[in-house]
Amino acid sequence: MKASELFIRCLENEGVEYIFGIPGEENLDVMDALLDSSIKFITARHEQGAAFMADVYGRLTGKAGVCLATLGPGATNLITGVADANMDHAPMVAIAGQASTHRLHKESHQVLDLELMFQPISKYSSRLLTPNIISEVVRKAFKLAQTEKYGASFIEFPENIAEMEVEGAPLPVKHPHPPEPPADRVDVAAELISNAKNPIILAGNGVIRSKAWKQLAEFAEELRIPVANTFMAKGVIPFKHPMALGSAGLQANDYVSCGFNRADVIICIGYDLVEYHPYLWHPTKDRKIIHIDSSPAEVDAYYNIDVGVVGDIKHSLMRISKLASPHTGTAMRSLRQALIEDMNQHKDDPSLPVKPQKIIWDLRTAMEMEGIAISDVGAHKMWMSRMFRCEYPNTCIISNGFASMGIALPGAIGAKLAYPDRQVVAVTGDAGFLMNVQEIETAMRYKTPIVILIWNDNAYGLIEWKQMAQFGRKSHIDFNNPDFVQLAESFGAKGYRIEKGQDLLPTLQEAFKNDVVSVIDCPVDYSENLKLTSKLGEMVCPI
Repeated sequence: MKASELFIRCLENEGVEYIFGIPGEENLDVMDALLDSSIKFITARHEQGAAFMADVYGRLTGKAGVCLATLGPGATNLITGVADANMDHAPMVAIAGQASTHRLHKESHQVLDLELMFQPISKYSSRLLTPNIISEVVRKAFKLAQTEKYGASFIEFPENIAEMEVEGAPLPVKHPHPPEPPADRVDVAAELISNAKNPIILAGNGVIRSKAWKQLAEFAEELRIPVANTFMAKGVIPFKHPMALGSAGLQANDYVSCGFNRADVIICIGYDLVEYHPYLWHPTKDRKIIHIDSSPAEVDAYYNIDVGVVGDIKHSLMRISKLASPHTGTAMRSLRQALIEDMNQHKDDPSLPVKPQKIIWDLRTAMEMEGIAISDVGAHKMWMSRMFRCEYPNTCIISNGFASMGIALPGAIGAKLAYPDRQVVAVTGDAGFLMNVQEIETAMRYKTPIVILIWNDNAYGLIEWKQMAQFGRKSHIDFNNPDFVQLAESFGAKGYRIEKGQDLLPTLQEAFKNDVVSVIDCPVDYSENLKLTSKLGEMVCPI
């Protein structure tokens, strides 16, 4: 059989359901082999969109999302999505065609050293220089992508290798089991927790990757320790849980940071440094830190741990909770109440432009609790991260490691393909929306009825927020937008424009019932940004 056929068999063996990508001359043999495969190829309209689809699909399912491009510009267009998956620890395998090996040694049309280019943004980057290594390379790529900490793998597949004849078969798929936590580290952690006066938990995305959210909720309840989650770990503990404080990371002096300032022991569980810089929540460097994760702690001057419990997070939490003494459970309730008051603010405000708090209130009201919101990057991300209530993990996806604009729309397509029976909404600013707007056609073609909620301010709102806070004036952040309703309709989608504040909720409810893509243009009042910044900057931590 052809090497391209063996390659596809190896992907089937890994359980690949979808490949997101764009065909090209240098992957012709792979594309032909896919015609006889159970794998469904999702033809995207831009390689970055394809990579974001694979990124979110991998993050939601725990199985490596797969994206494919041709050589040169096709491969370089994958880079942003691959870097996002790698830094956000989402499992992904990216594949790119390449020119014949006969011209890789010299200057040649569209030829770049892709293996070298993808090395800094992946866990594993390899080039297939002979068909005999295909089974090994594919198995290793998936194994590393799906082993903690998750990330991206890259395979470069030259066109002349793809058409060669080869004998071989896929290798058996083996999933490594996380190690058991060392008993002596469990004992030390339990003792530190028992002796603490005001412990707090910082829960990160690693808890979701390890599927340890149930154990986290039980741990917090049994020991009566409040839990703040990172942006990327929203829903890791239900917001209705009495120990849930909400999301940490808006800025240094917000409500949850007041909790860190009062804590003497900070228990970091499944926390990745890219989620929330340690210098923001531990500027004094004098608190005791317990690191509970599947991987050893990263080196950081503000993250100097006292004890590291490395191993299966589920088992670590269960074992520590059996040994540690419970606390009163009354600490920091005022912080939680303050957050709830913020969430309720403006929920009945009919004004236009719409307040961010009102947009989030109506979105949460319209959506099922197990629906999935994919947030783009911008000012709206800060509001979604803080105030969008989640009761389940992976119901609000936020890119906060690489934090790339343009992820929401293609990411929502990946989410809908992963979970076709759940509501999916892309929450995006007008700038991020237009970065991958072409993927509306992809969503229409594959009949993935997603809702796209645009927070429209005709500007780079987050940058304006930062400029005004730092300099008191804005610089080159304004732009003009097309008519988003007409734009949606030109794709065959449904378009809505919010012209009265009270229309947002019924419009969202109607959009979620549609069997096609729905685009909602909602003007947003970002004057609330500076009000929130001022409020948090002046706030005195409640007793």
